Amino acid sequence: MHTMTPRPAPEHHVTERQPEQPAIAARGLTRTFGEVTAVDELDLTIHRGEIYGLLGPNGAGKSTTVKMLCTLLAPTGGEATVAGYSIAGQPQEVRFHIGVALQDVALDPRQTGLELLRLQGQLYGLTDREIEQRLGDLRELVDLGDALERRIATYSGGMQRRLDLAAALVHNPDVLFLDEPTTGLDPISRARVWQEVRRLNHELGMTILLTTQYLEEVDELADRVGIVDAGRLVAEGTPSELKRSIGTDVVVARIDGNADDARHALRDVFGIVAVDGHGQELTMSVDDGASTIGAVAIAFHDASVRVRDLILRTPTLDDVFLEMTGAHIDTQEDPS
Repeated sequence: MHTMTPRPAPEHHVTERQPEQPAIAARGLTRTFGEVTAVDELDLTIHRGEIYGLLGPNGAGKSTTVKMLCTLLAPTGGEATVAGYSIAGQPQEVRFHIGVALQDVALDPRQTGLELLRLQGQLYGLTDREIEQRLGDLRELVDLGDALERRIATYSGGMQRRLDLAAALVHNPDVLFLDEPTTGLDPISRARVWQEVRRLNHELGMTILLTTQYLEEVDELADRVGIVDAGRLVAEGTPSELKRSIGTDVVVARIDGNADDARHALRDVFGIVAVDGHGQELTMSVDDGASTIGAVAIAFHDASVRVRDLILRTPTLDDVFLEMTGAHIDTQEDPS
């Protein structure tokens, strides 16, 4: 197991703070753009050393929240501390103690990976010796190998994401912000980013705030999840707690034909709590899946509804999102 040796902050950055403070604490955090409220009185507490997943569709306010916590965007209202420092009163201290990999990777294609990382180290005031030590650690951590000596223009999208992550880690931050880190990546590159996130947290104890629209991402990585809808935190807990909070089983029917006809066929089936239609798929929340699925099949048969699949499963985070917001997570591209 390799380690990245922490370095003390320069003297002008040293500020007294309480060690028991959470890594991130926000109270009433708000951001408006004209008449549009992107983040609406958000309360958030993230403990030191945990991976926290902020889950929601594009447009929910996740990226705006991250930009405020990173001091890139001033809040309209409320307050927050990151790594023990106020985002409004101590922005320089916040920036020194965080690493940020935003949704849009902005790298100079003419530089090599090593040139970019050395420049990043210099901007944070590291000595040449400290930079070389970090480069040795990061070369292994993000697994770019000899590619670091090549120009960034030759990198694949997945390699650029990993290089951007390495740049965010040069100064060994206390808190790492990853905003949609795997959007647009192929499954192999996505899995590698997940592996690196786990290593940062497990081996270095780094606190990580991960925003995503991918259900499997927070299910796989997050210690706790906050579900965001229209700028508000509507649910929070471990992935298991959130799934159990629904308190129902789920029956999924994939049908041929009219979804409204299929929904109408279910009106008298006992034990169905709610029905949601999504294209030619109906999702039913039921009290007792084992006893209800047969009645559902009979109701469809009697109504001449052609069923391709009828599946009983336990709740997913998408079911939680549906329960909390009345909609499935939509991953279509849109500013968030």
